[in-house]
Amino acid sequence: MDDSQRAFLDDLLATASPSGFETTAQRVWIDYVSEFADEVQTDEYGNAVAVYEGGEGEGPELLFGGHADEIGFMVASVDDDGFVRLTPIGGADRTVSKGQHVVVHTDDGPVNGVVGQTAIHLRGAKDEDEPENITEQHVDIGAADEEEAEELVEVGDPITVATDVHDLQGTRVAARGIDNRVGIWVAAEALRRAVERDAESTVYAVSTVQEEVGLKGARMVGYDVHPDAAVAVDVTHASDHPAYPSDLHAEIELGEGPVVARGSTNHPELVAATRDAADAEELDVQLQATGVYTGTDADAFYVQRDGIPSLNLALPNRYMHTPAEVVDTDDLDAAADLLAALAVREAGREGFAVDL
Repeated sequence: MDDSQRAFLDDLLATASPSGFETTAQRVWIDYVSEFADEVQTDEYGNAVAVYEGGEGEGPELLFGGHADEIGFMVASVDDDGFVRLTPIGGADRTVSKGQHVVVHTDDGPVNGVVGQTAIHLRGAKDEDEPENITEQHVDIGAADEEEAEELVEVGDPITVATDVHDLQGTRVAARGIDNRVGIWVAAEALRRAVERDAESTVYAVSTVQEEVGLKGARMVGYDVHPDAAVAVDVTHASDHPAYPSDLHAEIELGEGPVVARGSTNHPELVAATRDAADAEELDVQLQATGVYTGTDADAFYVQRDGIPSLNLALPNRYMHTPAEVVDTDDLDAAADLLAALAVREAGREGFAVDL
């Protein structure tokens, strides 16, 4: 990952993008891909599609996508004392929200706050059993009363945890919103690298909206673009740390390459083609069993129209849906190289239908 590619990743991670409020992050992504895409399109909800017209229309058409949105909170109400009451956006984790610095993103600019936590001196043993639901928690923006607070924020304003991007040892990075800025980084970089390699396939790099609240953007894009195959790039749970539950079976490590999912959603021909591309390029990949669903945009892509052969290509991630997610940037680079190689190798393919 060179300096400009890392700067792009940092810009994405520094930009708040809770589900339903992805516009600012999408602008960052569009500015980057516009430098090398033949065309960039957007739709009414803000899904962004960058196109590389390879092979003079001889196909196939491949879609590489991630989702731009992140989990967060919203202002549900303001109480008489000026404290902001919360409702979650997506799968917000109530065990890590209290005591966090947050930003309320208003039309007039950011408003700083903190999620209140009772001091340890004042908590009894019963308070340690179960953390409060998000809807029972509150944000203190420093307002003296309801009137002052309502001059600063209003119901429906999105809220994100205020964290920075931090380099850990080696090529590992910690940040909020890694899920799934890393996916849209890979999609953009895969497009750029396919262009550099003069791939004969047509490639759509996609940054979708509202994945965290039900794969909504992918449904729109899958129907509209209708590619010959789609690869959804998202994070998956790394199992190489002490907090990973011992009763769950997985062997996924940071720095050991992207993860090819198998089963259910993941089309066997596309799985095989991706693994063949990895072997040809001498890129390490890991495998994951997804017997029911992937929990990613792939689940939405593959049921559009008459069925789109789809795959979840995952990036190992520690501590998902917390403000301190951790990934290895070597895995991101390898995923982008792998997808570019797939576009090159599959240029003469007419389709991915199973052989019956």
